Amino acid sequence: MDLIPDYLANKTLSDELFADTPERDTGIIVIIPAFDEPGIISALESLRQCKRPPCKVELIVLVNAPGQADKAQIEQNKITCSELSDWGRRNNDNFFKLLFHDTGLRDGRWGVGMARKMAMDEALRRFCYLDNLSGVIVSLDADCLVSDNYFREIYEELYMRSDRKACSIYFEHPLSGALPAGIYDAIARYELHLRYYFQALKYAGFPWVFHTLGSAIAVKAEAYARAGGMSKRQGAEDFYFIQKMIPAGGYFNLSTATVMPSPRISGRVPFGTGPMMAKLAKADNEYLTYNISGFDYLKELFDKLMAFYESGSKTEGKIYCSLHESLRKFLEINDWSNKIVEIRNNTSSPASFKKRFFNWFNMFRLVKYLNFTHTERYLDKIPVQEAAALLLEKTGRNIANDDVSDLLRIFREMER
Repeated sequence: MDLIPDYLANKTLSDELFADTPERDTGIIVIIPAFDEPGIISALESLRQCKRPPCKVELIVLVNAPGQADKAQIEQNKITCSELSDWGRRNNDNFFKLLFHDTGLRDGRWGVGMARKMAMDEALRRFCYLDNLSGVIVSLDADCLVSDNYFREIYEELYMRSDRKACSIYFEHPLSGALPAGIYDAIARYELHLRYYFQALKYAGFPWVFHTLGSAIAVKAEAYARAGGMSKRQGAEDFYFIQKMIPAGGYFNLSTATVMPSPRISGRVPFGTGPMMAKLAKADNEYLTYNISGFDYLKELFDKLMAFYESGSKTEGKIYCSLHESLRKFLEINDWSNKIVEIRNNTSSPASFKKRFFNWFNMFRLVKYLNFTHTERYLDKIPVQEAAALLLEKTGRNIANDDVSDLLRIFREMER
């Protein structure tokens, strides 16, 4: 198959980074982009403590810096390379092979998306050398720890499963430690928001519900190339990549291993945990999230999909008018009347109608609707603990209080 060679010839950001060849039975390659990362050795030690999987493993660390990096950040990158070299010498009997490359100072467009892409492309190149289309490329971040079954679960649940192509890996942020107490309170609220959003999408009936953390993604080599590789965006590259993967099928939630990202404050990327922590630190840790009513309105639409499939032009308008005003307005802006006819005319079964509909009303459009209904003041955002408690009540779960830690524990259990 020419898919991967064609991708490597036309869609990568660099030539081959490493001259050595991978071992024949390499089945998992973890990549870590590293820019100004003083704690990366903790991530390596966490990986070293993992149980060995049946296949060989490699770790690629891509040390990189955007053109606007300051002297201290560039110096930290030099220290990181030295630390990686020393760690590799001291742990040369480790079960995974450590490879690292320093890109040096890149141009002003450089960001985490390009760094993640360059590293994942290199992993793809190494699997291409082995002719291993099922080799798993795992994306991790330098500030993460992992559970000791990390490699074995990826091997068993993805590498060995021919019906699976990629996954989002379960995560939990630490809620205590050496950082100021306010940081842990803030990360608890942010993680509760992520999990509330996850469960609210399921409640509404959206079929493809996955977390989109760049530090908790794994994908097979062939599927990675077929999706066009990682996005080059400076932020939210993980979200865009996963949205490309999902429609092809074979994407799943791996809930038996855990990635533990740091709750640190960071301003190096425009989106994600670090910037959100910086924002929360300035806002007394209050986190406002989407109003639960927005998901109620979506649920009304999704519950009526088969009615739209079966309806004629006369009854279709009546069903449409029963939707909430904010949803009708949003659908009107998005050419609903023509789109629903097109979807119905190009499908031959309820299942194909539903799939085609959600390929159109995908996560991008769904997020746009939620933002629309709040920015246009149909709804106001509400504190995340209030939203989470309301969702639990709607799904038949009794709760004693709206304490953030207690709510987060419940929402974590719902995903395991």
